[in-house]
Amino acid sequence: MTRLMLGRTLERICKGVLLLCVLHFLIMMILYFDVYSQRFDLFSRFNNGRNGSRSNLSGAAAGGHHYYYYNLSRPNATLASLLATGRQLVPSTEPDNTQAPSPKPLPPCPENPPGLVGRLLIEFSSQMTMEQVQKENPNVTEGGRYTPPDCRPRWKVAIIIPFRHRENHLKYWLHYLHPILRRQKMDYGIYIINQLGEETFNRAKLLNVGYAEALKDGEYDCFIFSDVDLIPMDDRNLYHCYDQPRHFAIAMDKFGFRLPYAGYFGGVSGLSKKQFLKINGFPNEYWGWGGEDDDIYNRITLNGMKVSRPDNHIGRYRMIKHTRDKHNEPNPQRFHKIRNTKNTMKTDGINSLTYRLVQVKKYPLFTNISVEIGKPPPRPIKG
Repeated sequence: MTRLMLGRTLERICKGVLLLCVLHFLIMMILYFDVYSQRFDLFSRFNNGRNGSRSNLSGAAAGGHHYYYYNLSRPNATLASLLATGRQLVPSTEPDNTQAPSPKPLPPCPENPPGLVGRLLIEFSSQMTMEQVQKENPNVTEGGRYTPPDCRPRWKVAIIIPFRHRENHLKYWLHYLHPILRRQKMDYGIYIINQLGEETFNRAKLLNVGYAEALKDGEYDCFIFSDVDLIPMDDRNLYHCYDQPRHFAIAMDKFGFRLPYAGYFGGVSGLSKKQFLKINGFPNEYWGWGGEDDDIYNRITLNGMKVSRPDNHIGRYRMIKHTRDKHNEPNPQRFHKIRNTKNTMKTDGINSLTYRLVQVKKYPLFTNISVEIGKPPPRPIKG
């Protein structure tokens, strides 16, 4: 009985030892594979880093990037701590969002701006002040300059107005034209060319002065020449330059909204810089009223160009009624001069322009350029 009990006890002890051995073996296997997988992961990272540093050694030297080796035998080092250290040391490849993004280039302005109104109601009975007009146009900058903020215009336009003693007309002109030009998405500047003194008025010479002075103020490539008393009645009459010299004011109320004759080029016209230089600008020797527009028309046709015009319903204008200016009487020599355009246009123009610049002053809605342009030569004595 004693032997039987002893045998059973030994059997139980053996089974227990065997169970412990199996359990120990399983634990060792689990630990082994766990450690093996970690070491494999670390060595693969180590080898990748080493191979990457070798293959990118020349790139690191050229581009200034730095690659790091890690000491895997550091005391108390863990996988998490090593990886955390690596993240701190390896330069980030993510884009730097602290730098301001470069502005996107503006699209070209549309040929037919969507904000145009079409036919406009033009009236001159309301009282107008320059302060009121300035409040109406807060986006116009000093000197009468404006650039559309949302698109890139094809032309940079200088609008030139020959001027003397027309302050009341100028208020209405600015009141109507600034909003029109902004709706047309024009990049423009307004230049008032003020003839000082009381000598005979010379419109065409003042236009030449405006061309020369505007180019000192900006890189213009298009020039619109406008009388201060003419207001367009339709904002679809776009104030920019065209492939041919442009006549804008083709249908004035003064002429019953009709073109007075085929060669008429008066009121409001436009030429590109290239076209202007091709005709040698405008004549300087038309003192007094009349004739210079016909001379300009002759210059255009004699140089192989044609006048372009808008549709009759779009090219309508209202004129501010006024009496004829003093010292702007009709020029008695105008018909003789018109007949001789071919002989005079190469020597009388922008290449022979002389004047004395007295003052340039920039106002909120326009640039005023005051000049002295001389006086007409004495007329030949009849007989």
